[in-house]
Amino acid sequence: MIRLQSYLAGHWQDGAGSGAQLKDPVSGEILATASGDGLDMAGALAFARDRGGQALRALTFAQRAGLINALAGVLAENRERYNSIALANSGNTAVDAALDVDGGIGTLKYYASIGRKLGEAHLLAEATDDQLTKDEAFRGRHIWTTLHGVAVHINAFNFPSWGLWEKAAVSLLAGMPFLAKPATATAWLAHEMVRDVVAAGVLPDGAISLLCGGGRDLMDHLRPGDLVAFTGSADTAEHLRSNPNVIRSNIRFAVEADSLNLCVLGPDASPDSPEFAAFIKEVSREMTVKAGQKCTAIRRVLVPRDRVDAVVTALKAALAKAVMGDPRTEGVRMGPLVSRAQAQAAWAGLDRLKAETRVAAGGGNDDGGCFVPPTLLLCNDPMAARLVHEIEVFGPVATLMPYDGVDQAVALARKGGGSLAASVFSGDGAFLAGFVPAIATSHGRVLVVDGSVAAGHSGHGVVMPHCVHGGPGRAGGGEELGGLRGLRFYMQRSAVQGSRTMLDAMTQGAAVVAL
Repeated sequence: MIRLQSYLAGHWQDGAGSGAQLKDPVSGEILATASGDGLDMAGALAFARDRGGQALRALTFAQRAGLINALAGVLAENRERYNSIALANSGNTAVDAALDVDGGIGTLKYYASIGRKLGEAHLLAEATDDQLTKDEAFRGRHIWTTLHGVAVHINAFNFPSWGLWEKAAVSLLAGMPFLAKPATATAWLAHEMVRDVVAAGVLPDGAISLLCGGGRDLMDHLRPGDLVAFTGSADTAEHLRSNPNVIRSNIRFAVEADSLNLCVLGPDASPDSPEFAAFIKEVSREMTVKAGQKCTAIRRVLVPRDRVDAVVTALKAALAKAVMGDPRTEGVRMGPLVSRAQAQAAWAGLDRLKAETRVAAGGGNDDGGCFVPPTLLLCNDPMAARLVHEIEVFGPVATLMPYDGVDQAVALARKGGGSLAASVFSGDGAFLAGFVPAIATSHGRVLVVDGSVAAGHSGHGVVMPHCVHGGPGRAGGGEELGGLRGLRFYMQRSAVQGSRTMLDAMTQGAAVVAL
């Protein structure tokens, strides 16, 4: 059994007490323990601010890109070992593990490429300025400068690799050190990755810190200039964000919370259309990849009422191919949920949803373990229902909802209260031109699939670093990634007023951004 340590203030150290247990969700075997008790959080944050921040800010964007690229190289050399850990601790299939591990490595490489394009600059300047008075020489220009603090990254259990490195990539490129706090239940993977990076010596002292185990008083020691990027449950986010020190210090706090992500079949998509086939493939994939444990997974499925029977028949056939079991077994396509606690929460959520739905495909009974079979529910009157728009089962569960007309589809889309992602499968340009903007106010990202991209789109649930990730309302209201847009959270945008000559001199050598 392994004891996970934390990497704080430039060295590995152990928390007090026996700590929490990390288990194999298939066998129940205890794999590791971790504790954050008794660790000096104030000292860890101060070390990151003083040593890591100073070192990173001294580098140009291109030099930081070199660090990020070297970091990605270290991880790529060890990906097979990481995949084995993901299988043991998270119950991931090979596809699930690759989504997490390779997703993190790919995001690092993407941000390294952005840094190379920014070149030998330390400063970002917006491309346009504004005349402020009758004197044409007097202008206003906006610049971005790196915050003098530490970024605290609190990550969810379902993506211990991608969640760690997608935040780290943006933070490091912006020139800000970070302290990562992975969810304890699956922290083994993050621990091993950080250990390899530290051993390789590719980052300056203080640029990277890792806390394994409970955070305890971490929020109490944040200062102005620090920030928090959180991924997880809305309840935990509310608890952390309401910390008196966080409120008093006006700490930047971005939240990505679980949400009832949407998938819509357009009124034009008949059962023999390419859009219909792509829709069935995507819904079934989103229900089964990582056993439905993705913050972007499809939870609500809207279809024209006259298409319900055809959709149920097609999804039954697709879900039947998703063989569930031990991911070590050949042919298994869906593993368990990561813990018994998550499985119990999923079964409890299913029981509540059944008050407004019936099982249309899949289903099963709690066997006392961590397995939950893919389950498609049907709610015949979603406009009158409440629970299907409020309860998310964080597992392989989705609810099918018929709609009568486009206006009702828009109303149902908005009933989810805001989500990270929506997808629309339609080849009707007129429908899409009205429908997509109407639902975009409630969704951070909208994937539109017609026949021309049915075979080549990135996927409903795949977060691409080029596009913003986050969503309004119950999704947390945060925003990350999105190429250069992601740097904004880690930098201060300031308006500088002066003569055009002085502004040009002051921003000479800055990287110009057009946003």
